Amino acid sequence: MKTLLKIFEWATLRIERGAKEKNHPLYKPYSNAIIAKEPTSLEEEIKEIRRSGSNRDLDSASEFEMSDIFYFARRGVESIMDDEVTKRFSAEELESWNLLTRSNNNFHYISLRLTVLWGLGLLIRYGFLLPLRVTLAFTGVGLLVFLTCLVGLLPNGRLKNFLSEKVHLMCYRICVRALTAIITYHDSENKPKNGGICVANHTSPIDVIILASDGCYAMVGQIHGGLMGVIQRSMVKACPHVWFERSEVKDRHLVAKRLSDHVEDKSKLPILIFPEGTCINNTSVMMFKKGSFEIGATVYPVAIKYDPRFGDAFWNSSKFGMVNYLLRMMSSWAIVCSVWYLPPMSREEGEDAVQFANRVKAAIARQGGLVDLLWDGGLKRGKVKDTFKEEQQKLYSKMLVGTQEDLKGFNSLFIKN
Repeated sequence: MKTLLKIFEWATLRIERGAKEKNHPLYKPYSNAIIAKEPTSLEEEIKEIRRSGSNRDLDSASEFEMSDIFYFARRGVESIMDDEVTKRFSAEELESWNLLTRSNNNFHYISLRLTVLWGLGLLIRYGFLLPLRVTLAFTGVGLLVFLTCLVGLLPNGRLKNFLSEKVHLMCYRICVRALTAIITYHDSENKPKNGGICVANHTSPIDVIILASDGCYAMVGQIHGGLMGVIQRSMVKACPHVWFERSEVKDRHLVAKRLSDHVEDKSKLPILIFPEGTCINNTSVMMFKKGSFEIGATVYPVAIKYDPRFGDAFWNSSKFGMVNYLLRMMSSWAIVCSVWYLPPMSREEGEDAVQFANRVKAAIARQGGLVDLLWDGGLKRGKVKDTFKEEQQKLYSKMLVGTQEDLKGFNSLFIKN
């Protein structure tokens, strides 16, 4: 398989070289950003706009002027043109074609040589790799359900824990083979330990098996029906996972108590949590929910970075269902990724849960080469909170009126008059 990947890498390199030639059918100018500018404050930008539209020397911005509207209009247009949030919820754009039609919808306009290569790749992926991978996937899931049920019949003790660990590792590794996943683990001495919480950036549902094939974890999630429900019920018989009913998920205090009780028992496996709460396209890390950082347990950060040249692991749940997504994964060339185990981190004195979460997020982003964003991943399906709009309004009001004390003085003077 590694030989095939080397050949594939050579082919994509040839395509990439050709894509840089203006006359090549794959040519596409590439830039990292649409709008490049130095970060400036609201007051400085409004002063600049006022100066450009007036002959007066405006050293202060204490009065409203109609030209101020242009600042907000320009910021709105810039946000639309160079949106750093919405593009995180769609597949990462490749600079070169990887011989998959899903990464280049105009593949039929490419030269005859590349079309022949694409046809051979299609035959290999769907005629040979896909049936083999589907067989391995059913084998891995079937063995996981059957063997965990058998282990669950044993009394609690060392033997049960030992067998449960071996069964989980074996089955997850079979499932990893079903994706032809080539994983490189770094700094294994920092692997999560019992009684701790493992937090990682989230790109795909397969993040779970990527991590679980190198160590056992206690999973956290909502109880499902169907095949997923059968897997969950069988797994919890052999290992103390933390499953919640649908009615319990929104009860933050109940969730925190269940997690706290789990980590206090040092004999139990570390909990695996993805604090972003949704899948991001592996170019950035978005806001971490603070719940898992309020418990006070040791946090083991993990950074996961996929190589999209061989297959994009990102799950766009609003566009593809789970079955469709898994078929796309199994019909890719391979899933290539790197996993970094970062040193354990604890909450510092005087640090609240939000600050701790941001510190852990920054460490993961830095190690994985990802963009550190403050935005909430919930924007994938929800609207921007009113507090963000109010913050801009407060900044502008403060610029015009001054501080809160100045505002009170202004109001009292207005009332007297």
